[in-house]
Amino acid sequence: MHTMSFQEFESSALAQGFDEVLERVWEPGQVVDTHTHPFAVKALVVRGEMWLTEGEQTRRLAPGDRFELDFAAPHGERYGSEGATYWVARRNTKPN
Repeated sequence: MHTMSFQEFESSALAQGFDEVLERVWEPGQVVDTHTHPFAVKALVVRGEMWLTEGEQTRRLAPGDRFELDFAAPHGERYGSEGATYWVARRNTKPN
């Protein structure tokens, strides 16, 4: 199984038109209530586990899982007992 490096993730995301790529590290048990962002995201979980809630649907995400959120999409996050790390590409331009 091929494991993607951060540099590969970053290169791919920038080639797809994303503006910036970051590594986000979350503390164990951290909860982020429903919120929005002024950007769209495409992310890859690389450590730990998290639960992402969009509307009435909650998904458990573990290493290797990906998620995407549209510009200003309401969502909430909850992180597992080990916390979590994901790489995230952000597209800051609001769609037309």
